[in-house]
Amino acid sequence: MRSALYVPGDRPDMLAKALGRGADAVIVDLEDGVAPAAKAYARNTAARWLEELPPAGSRPGTEIWVRINPGGPGLADARAVALPAVAGMVVAKAEQADDLAAVAGALASAPWIALCPLLESAAALLAAPLMARAPRVTRMQLGEADFCADTGIVPGPDERELLWPRTQLTLVSAAARLAPPLGPVSTDFRDLGALRRSTTALKRLGFGGRTCIHPAQLAVVNEVFTPSSAELDRARTLVERFERAGSGVAQDESGRMIDEAVVRGARRVLAAARPPGGH
Repeated sequence: MRSALYVPGDRPDMLAKALGRGADAVIVDLEDGVAPAAKAYARNTAARWLEELPPAGSRPGTEIWVRINPGGPGLADARAVALPAVAGMVVAKAEQADDLAAVAGALASAPWIALCPLLESAAALLAAPLMARAPRVTRMQLGEADFCADTGIVPGPDERELLWPRTQLTLVSAAARLAPPLGPVSTDFRDLGALRRSTTALKRLGFGGRTCIHPAQLAVVNEVFTPSSAELDRARTLVERFERAGSGVAQDESGRMIDEAVVRGARRVLAAARPPGGH
């Protein structure tokens, strides 16, 4: 999942176009992207749209996730949109593993739906190792705007102040054998140069993709998280040399050692080149 596009659940016009925007995933937003007075309308509108779509596992292409509200309203959201088209749910403001267990319980009739906790506070990030092992969790996200508001962190132009929380999320995800985390949204959808720089930095930190709030951001995010032809060629060569050697150690064209750790990284590059919905 290179890119995930947030779409407000109370905008049927935007939902109707969402699957054709080029995102690897669409996240139907029932939380912050919807005004408090429109929450019930968003839930019902999203459910009606989802009812018309084929099951999640029956079609390649864009996955559909839903961001649900925290607490009791979120459990009601989960029950209302636990439909065959939904591949997963983003659990907003998840603070502890019990929050995720409650959502999993509400989804007892929909065992195929995965969960992605959205960590938006210091307490949530510190509880991340436990949440990573909660029922149905397959990946995690960091909600940086709320996280900064909670902690008092004020990111500078290079966002170095967020290095530790971002790295922590990558390490927790890797330790729990989850998919690489998704990067945060960038609210300035007009500055695509800044988006490219910050997305490249996230990729170097081990993130596997990024969430977007505007379709204009998708092409940049998809490009950054898609291996180049040169990267793919090198990865294939490393894997082939290692497998031909058959001894656990080989050498690349420059005489540098190729071991299992190097090949594991090469295989990760090759896996990232698979098309959305591919195997």
